[in-house]
Amino acid sequence: MAQEIKKIETKPLLVKKFIGIDSYKNTYFIKDMVFYKQGPDGNFEFNDFQLGEITSVDIINPLSIVVFYQDTNVVVLLDNKLAQIERFNFNNLPEFINVGAASNAGNNRLWIFNIDTQQVELFNYRTKLKTAISQPFKGQLLSTASDFNYYYALTENTLRSYNTYGGLLSEKPRNGIEKIIQYNENQVALKGNDLYYLAEGATEFKKIKSLEVPVKDLQLTQDFLYIYDGNNLHTFTITQPKK
Repeated sequence: MAQEIKKIETKPLLVKKFIGIDSYKNTYFIKDMVFYKQGPDGNFEFNDFQLGEITSVDIINPLSIVVFYQDTNVVVLLDNKLAQIERFNFNNLPEFINVGAASNAGNNRLWIFNIDTQQVELFNYRTKLKTAISQPFKGQLLSTASDFNYYYALTENTLRSYNTYGGLLSEKPRNGIEKIIQYNENQVALKGNDLYYLAEGATEFKKIKSLEVPVKDLQLTQDFLYIYDGNNLHTFTITQPKK
């Protein structure tokens, strides 16, 4: 049985990149190199043009948002009003780290992908120490997804998942997947313009019925799947099949 997916809302949105919506219904996006938060909490923005283009933003903790600039190898932490808490320049560490991806791992830690060693690592930004989570692996990193407990790394050949203790939980063939998103242990994969779903405990991705909506950016939360097509933001619900 497939998951039931139902569109419940479409809103116009013209931005460069849709980041996501938090549990308080605030919308986060990037436009003209500026990071925005708009919603019930108010309207806020953050920019530092000297750092270059924003590579990624992790809003899993709206009180400690992780903004990553790969061009300058810098992470900026922001509070819920998008004011800077602190920043980390990986070029200035005693042990230089060439970072390809960075996201929030909780407990003063970041998930990072070390380009030079081709490893997933945990970086404690209080102690400035890092711990290798994965063995080195081959292939260009295409997409990552993470929360405080799990990290997913999609490369040219495989999709791997890890926990914070360094355990390799699974390794699956890529099979043309281009992007991965997740909530807890539930994953949605993008392949072409088709979406595939992998529920917790499942071993194979199941195709979600055609949405007939072009996918530019997407986010999965506990209650909703958000699809941004470049002009509109579409909100869907995903219902698990009954066992």
